[in-house]
Amino acid sequence: MAGAAHCSLQTKRLLLDPKFEGYKLSLEPLACYQLGLDAAVAEVKLRDDQYTLDHMRAFGMYNYLHLDSWYQDNVYYVDQFGRVMNLSVTLDTALQKPREVFRLPTDLTSYDNRLCASIHFSSSTWVTLSDGTGRLFLIKSGKRGNGASEKWEIVFNEELGSPFIIAHSVSFVKSDVHSVSVLLLRVEKDELDAKGSGFHITLEWVTIAEISKEGDHRYEIFKRRILQGKSVPHYAAIEPSGNGLMIVSYKPFKFIQDEDNKLEENDDAKETNEKKDPLYYWHQTDDDVTITVHIPEDITKDDIKVRFSPDNICVTLKDQPPLMEGKLYSSVDHESCTWIIRENKSLEISLIKKNEGPQWPELIIGDTRGEFIMDSSQCSEITESLMHLTSEVMNPNPEKENPPCNAQELEECDAFLEDSASLCRFDGDTLKVTHVINLGSNQYLFSVVVDPKEMPCFCLRHDVDALLWQPHSDQPENMWEHIATFNALGYVQASKQDKKFMACAPDYSYAALCECLRRVFIYRQPTPLSTVLYNRKEGRQVGQVAKQLVATLEAHDPILGFQATSERLFVLTTKTLFLIKVSSGN
Repeated sequence: MAGAAHCSLQTKRLLLDPKFEGYKLSLEPLACYQLGLDAAVAEVKLRDDQYTLDHMRAFGMYNYLHLDSWYQDNVYYVDQFGRVMNLSVTLDTALQKPREVFRLPTDLTSYDNRLCASIHFSSSTWVTLSDGTGRLFLIKSGKRGNGASEKWEIVFNEELGSPFIIAHSVSFVKSDVHSVSVLLLRVEKDELDAKGSGFHITLEWVTIAEISKEGDHRYEIFKRRILQGKSVPHYAAIEPSGNGLMIVSYKPFKFIQDEDNKLEENDDAKETNEKKDPLYYWHQTDDDVTITVHIPEDITKDDIKVRFSPDNICVTLKDQPPLMEGKLYSSVDHESCTWIIRENKSLEISLIKKNEGPQWPELIIGDTRGEFIMDSSQCSEITESLMHLTSEVMNPNPEKENPPCNAQELEECDAFLEDSASLCRFDGDTLKVTHVINLGSNQYLFSVVVDPKEMPCFCLRHDVDALLWQPHSDQPENMWEHIATFNALGYVQASKQDKKFMACAPDYSYAALCECLRRVFIYRQPTPLSTVLYNRKEGRQVGQVAKQLVATLEAHDPILGFQATSERLFVLTTKTLFLIKVSSGN
């Protein structure tokens, strides 16, 4: 990731509510409808050799219910006979039975090591489908939903190796050629991994393009690229243009290339790993900053140019490109700054701080070629200032002014694994990371399609809230936009130990989560009150309230699928499909 731009997520303060008071439990009844399925869902349970956490995340927690974001309130699932079943809802009180739209040509029962069948809707007329045996289907579906009866036509059907599930797919036209890019997820045995789980994760990025030969139009594989990592990605999506992809994962992914490229890659790695001496050294006091730069023997005073400005510095030698150039961490009194050449052929630059006192964490913003030298008195000061944070005894004197951090004050729901996940954007041509964000403690929660023409959004925990982010691959200056906030949802979801799936409405009107069995929790956005309500403790009027609703399903089978639309929640169990009406009215 040497050449990658290190970015950060910029929250919109207007979308945050620091005065949010919590959710009020509402006892209003939720309209819940249920449909018995003709045949059970084609659930594939984990085998004995699929014992790792990655297997559980990728396949054990798989969402068997697929939402078609191109058509409102359309869901799909695959049943045990290999039939792709569709439920299209227009009126809750007049529900039709799920209908068959496609049947897999494979006899799934004859395969012992298969995975669950997976579907992804690449566009309003194209579908990618896997039967779980390692075979990929590209299907021209025509218009779907609302009783559309166009026949699903297979235009590509090929065995692509070991079994996989489809993580994402997009349909696009480039240079007048129609292509579909698909991301295939596998958990594979890793013989070289003796210390870890013994498995690695591969994401295969397959591009299928329309080929015209002598008037014959057919679809063939145009390109195959493989990324490898050591943890199942939380989020993996191809850009709408097919030019790149974004991955949120705990452990990094990298492209596996052919032998020639591998040799080049190793040479690059050796070069970057070779220890380089710092370009300059610098130290500071409360009043000034001193920089020392080693210069070649043949350089004279006349060859050196040092330009000072209130916020910038530029150092050049002879007619070469600037040796040091950039914005300083803080302002300086540029008219009082000086430089001299020492006897040991080093250039010494003195900068006078405009604001005395504060220590600079870096000299030139973003420049890592220098080394900060700290004197012993500064080390002692820092050690002394941190002394109150360390102790042999847990919280020895909680009454004193600066008590040490007490781990007992942390609640269980504030702790979670994988506190160092990262978001990476890979370029499809160079196969290198172009942008990276260290998510730190921003725990990944779920993804949702708000606009099917854009990439899926992802939801992250920020402190107690849950923030929804929309990737814009075509906007380098605004690549990840904060589009919605679910107040306190980060904290609330952490307390639900049995949660299985999370989702939200595409219009952000509510968020929801379900447990492994029966219970569904719905969290509506704050809405204005029709009646006057007072907060007695603070003696003020409450203008709006956020409601929590709970639905308990009449089912004893585990929940296998969970999807949200602006008006409804769809919940799938082995033999039943439930619809919960979640209107945004008060």
